[in-house]
Amino acid sequence: MRVEEALTTIRRHQMTAPIQVIPIANALGLKVYYVDWQDNMSGRIERNERLGGDSGYAIFVNKNHPPNRRRFTIAHEIAHFVLHRDQIGDGVYDDAMYRSGLPQRTEFEANRLAADILMPWHLINEATEDGLSTVEGLAKKFEVSNSSMSIRLGVPYEQ
Repeated sequence: MRVEEALTTIRRHQMTAPIQVIPIANALGLKVYYVDWQDNMSGRIERNERLGGDSGYAIFVNKNHPPNRRRFTIAHEIAHFVLHRDQIGDGVYDDAMYRSGLPQRTEFEANRLAADILMPWHLINEATEDGLSTVEGLAKKFEVSNSSMSIRLGVPYEQ
């Protein structure tokens, strides 16, 4: 599957907030598993003929992290699959700061696409037109952290 095909598949799943990441993963041929890891490990994507989906790739997510964090991790690993499949090799582990040992630009690209997946601008604009204007309100609607939404909106967030 080429990048543009994958992005089209993702867009088909971005009709309402919150975006459901498991169906996106499945549509891309990825299987998602929740695993018991220490807090410093967020996720992993690997080529795995036995556990992978139709694509042959599997995503593993720390089941001990909060739901919003797990959603971002899944979106981040989907982004690696879409953008960096040739760099996955035996697997890419992402730590709590979404650092994997891949080049910093690669992680930036994965984080950016993860944000695009979870918080598409057309749905943010729709929500704000319907009167939802706070970082907290938008974060709750999109099931992301307040800090993720504030970064997406380009506004400072104070807790």
